[in-house]
Amino acid sequence: MHTRFLVLGNLLGRSRLGRTAVSLAYGYPHGDARVIVDGLAYHSPVMLSAGFDYNARIISILPSLGFGGVEVGSVTARASAGNKSPQLVRLPRSKSILVNKGLKNDGVDAIIPRILAARIPDDFVIGVSVARTNDSAAADENEGIADYCYSLKALSKAGAGRYYTLNISCPNSFTGELFSTPPALDRLLTVVDVLALARPLYVKLPISLPWEDLRLLVDVIRAHRVAGVIVGNLHKDHALLAEGERSHGRQGGISGAPCRETSTELIKKIRATVAFTIIGCGGVFSPEHAREKLRAGADLIQLITGMIYEGPGLIADIARDYANSPLV
Repeated sequence: MHTRFLVLGNLLGRSRLGRTAVSLAYGYPHGDARVIVDGLAYHSPVMLSAGFDYNARIISILPSLGFGGVEVGSVTARASAGNKSPQLVRLPRSKSILVNKGLKNDGVDAIIPRILAARIPDDFVIGVSVARTNDSAAADENEGIADYCYSLKALSKAGAGRYYTLNISCPNSFTGELFSTPPALDRLLTVVDVLALARPLYVKLPISLPWEDLRLLVDVIRAHRVAGVIVGNLHKDHALLAEGERSHGRQGGISGAPCRETSTELIKKIRATVAFTIIGCGGVFSPEHAREKLRAGADLIQLITGMIYEGPGLIADIARDYANSPLV
């Protein structure tokens, strides 16, 4: 189903007629829910999270659905076929998806031209999530840092993307979350600082860590040239799933409803600690769920699983709710 959606979205996004038809069916009037974050203007506060359009195939159709932006990727320095199938398993009783894609993507050099070719309005923001290639060549810390930097340099040189995210928290990659400890993250960000990127930079955080450990990562982040954080990535605790849908040894992180409360609580705690940008991600299935995250301190919302279960009309519903009554 994911593949079919990408094929259809790519086809519709190529023509003005296709984009107009989708906008009439699912879109939201231009500008009514516009927000500005870190100097970037978003058509609405709702973004498509990284992990869906990982190869930058459907960017052009997304504004017609009411999205204010998309986070492409995660992209890596080298192409990766990802993990063995099944890479995605639908868990309807839990309103979740078991994700074990393993950073499947065509590699940054192949994806950059697609980003540059996207047909988008000025108030639609393309961000790019950057991760470490899922192979043995990027398995140690120094190789991993070089891998991140290759992608960031390539994107920056090409002018592709209006912000970048360091995905340090993908639970499905070779050697795991190499940079999710404070010393390792500090070393990565110290090198990235030197790149002097001309785009806002965010860090996507894990949500399975205890707050005491996550706060240490936030303390590291605030000491570097980082505009904010995304809270957060897939949850590792399969006990949160409905009985009968627990994975019984299957690999992967879980998305959607099981992440909602955890991500919202972490947003509250991080907002009480820092003043930088927070993008809320995890379990948004309704305008009220979006309100919860914005009230907790998020500046923008990202989603994937909510759209899959509730349909693409969810994006316009959230934008309409945001425009008609302030969420914060």
